[in-house]
Amino acid sequence: MHPRLLLLRESGTNPWHNLALEDQLLAALAGPEPPADAILYLWQNDHTVVIGRNQNAWSECHTALLEEEGGRLARRTTGGGAVYHDLGNLNFSILLPQRVFDLDRSFDLIIGVVHELGMEAQRSGRNDILLDGMKFSGNAFRIDRGVGLHHGTILLNSDYGRLGRYLNVAPEKLAARGIRSVRSRVTNLSAFRPELTVAEVQDAIERAFIACYGTGDSPIERVSPARFTELPDFAARAARFASWDWNYGESIAFGHEVGERFDWGLVRLGFIIKDGRVDTARIHTDALDEAWIRRVEGAWPGLPFRSQDLAAVLEAEAADSRDAIGVSRNRMAADLAALIREQGW
Repeated sequence: MHPRLLLLRESGTNPWHNLALEDQLLAALAGPEPPADAILYLWQNDHTVVIGRNQNAWSECHTALLEEEGGRLARRTTGGGAVYHDLGNLNFSILLPQRVFDLDRSFDLIIGVVHELGMEAQRSGRNDILLDGMKFSGNAFRIDRGVGLHHGTILLNSDYGRLGRYLNVAPEKLAARGIRSVRSRVTNLSAFRPELTVAEVQDAIERAFIACYGTGDSPIERVSPARFTELPDFAARAARFASWDWNYGESIAFGHEVGERFDWGLVRLGFIIKDGRVDTARIHTDALDEAWIRRVEGAWPGLPFRSQDLAAVLEAEAADSRDAIGVSRNRMAADLAALIREQGW
C-alpha cells in the first residue's frame, strides 16, 4: 500500500492559530482514522517570540516590550529554547507515525532542500543546521500518542537582530558563548542566495517531502488548513494556545531554587515546601526532551523535601524510560541528581 501524503500551507501569521493547527494535525494523525500517513505543514509567524514548552516566559523574554511594540508571545509544545519569528522566517512541521519517525531522515530532508537550492548545509549537535558554520535552522521534536513531530525554522531574510532586543540571555549562556556570539552564529539563507523567496523554499520542501516519504504512486493531497480549523474542537484548541495560562502560566515565588548549565541545556529547579514535603515543583529548561522533564516534575510533589528522595526519583525515571528523540535521559538524570544532592536539602 502506497503512503498517503498530506500537504498544507498556512497563509495566516497568528502564532497561536498556527501552533493550534499543528497540534490539531498531530491529534488527527493519532486518531482512529488518520487523514494521511505523513503530513507536511508549512507556516509563518509575524513579530513573535516563541518559547519552549518548559521555559519561564518572564525569564526568557522582555514581555512588556514585546507587547508594547505589537508583538506576541507564544509557547510551543516541544522543548528547546526561545526564538524570534518574523516573515523572513519559514516554519516547517513534519508529522509521522512513531513507528516510521526518524530524525536523521527528516534532518537529511532539510539539508537536501538547501543543497537543491545551491548551498551546502551541515547538521550541528542535536537540533541546529548550519551554513558556513552559522545557524539558519533550529529544530525541536516531540512524540505524543504514537505520533512523531519534527518542526523547525528556516531563516531566509529574518531580522534576527530582534532576538537580542526581546530575549533575556541568561548569564550562564553568556559565560558559555561570549556576549556577541548569539548574533555572530546566526545567518540567513539570503546571505548566500539574495534572490531566494519563501515560495521557492516551500516548493523545494514539498518536493523533498514527497520524494522522501512517498512512492511513485502515493496519493498526494494538498489541502486548505480550513479542513482542520473548521473542525468542532479547533476553536477550543486555538483558545488554549492564545491563553495567558498556556503562554505565561502561574507566577510562583519559589522557596527553594537552584540552577545550572549542562551541555544538554540550561536548567532552573524551583520548589515550594509545605509541612516538610514538596507542594509544587517546576523545572524551567531549554532542554529538548520536554516529555521526560514534565514527568519528573510531576513525580516530586508529596515527597519529603530531602535531596536523596528528590534525586531517587530522577534515577528511577531514567532507569524506567527509553529515549525516543536522541536525548540521553540517563545523562540528564545523573546531572540533575548530582545537582540536587549537592544542595544537601
